[in-house]
Amino acid sequence: MTVDNQATLAKAEVLIEALPYLQRYAGRTFVVKYGGHAMGDPEAARDFAEDVVLLKAVGINPVVVHGGGPQIGAMLKKLGVESTFVDGLRVTDKATAEIAEMVLSGAINKELVGWIAQAGGKALGVSGKDGGLVTATKVQRTTKDPDSNIEQAVDLGYVGEPARVDTALIDTAVAAGMIPVIAPIGAGEDGHTYNINADTMAGAIAAALGAARLFLLTDVAGVLDKSGALMTDLTPTDIARLRGDGTISGGMIPKLETCVHAVEAGCEAAVVLDGRVPHAMLLEFFTASGAGTLIRAS
Repeated sequence: MTVDNQATLAKAEVLIEALPYLQRYAGRTFVVKYGGHAMGDPEAARDFAEDVVLLKAVGINPVVVHGGGPQIGAMLKKLGVESTFVDGLRVTDKATAEIAEMVLSGAINKELVGWIAQAGGKALGVSGKDGGLVTATKVQRTTKDPDSNIEQAVDLGYVGEPARVDTALIDTAVAAGMIPVIAPIGAGEDGHTYNINADTMAGAIAAALGAARLFLLTDVAGVLDKSGALMTDLTPTDIARLRGDGTISGGMIPKLETCVHAVEAGCEAAVVLDGRVPHAMLLEFFTASGAGTLIRAS
């Protein structure tokens, strides 16, 4: 067999390996949170858009929720708007909220719609405010006073979390052959606009849609054990144990909380994987070995 024939056969074997996954998930929904490293790298953004268009082409319905924290920070700095943080969370006053909406619903959202169009897909860029998609409530947080150790309420301003998701807009877009691209902005019943954490937004949407998969693209390989090895399968019970012994810490905790909430509320499974790896989402889904950490309810 020639080298060319071997390469062709290898490609055919990849397609055969993917066949059972294609059959199992045809017509199902994947919710993908897009952010981190990939958002600042045109090549990575192009790869991501191609992956999403491929999923749509093979009969799976991708729904994209994007972040944009670094871009918001850069715009605030450019405009001379000072930011304050409490326990790592940005306090969002009215000026910051307006800039966040401009960056998320405007520049980032439409740039991603453009990447998908270049890859041959049709994307519809919206925010959670459109069509009553996400109704938000103000986030309530507390912090401990370092001197007295007493819990104190913290006002983070216009930072919200999803209280209710109406999937009608997504359902309509998907039925029309489009890929929804959603900015993490929601309107509250109080009439205010709230900035929502993109992971949290994606988890709530995945649960509401009963998605087959929630993909959280991050800047790490997935969930690692204490020796640095990737853990490929976890349950909420496993996560509670690993958090208790300190294996899981820092920024991974809220991501896994999002995954647990999603799978316990109707999403079939969630995956934390490295968005820096080209086509990581396809490797995770269409190969037996996978590429990240899969979280199931049981």
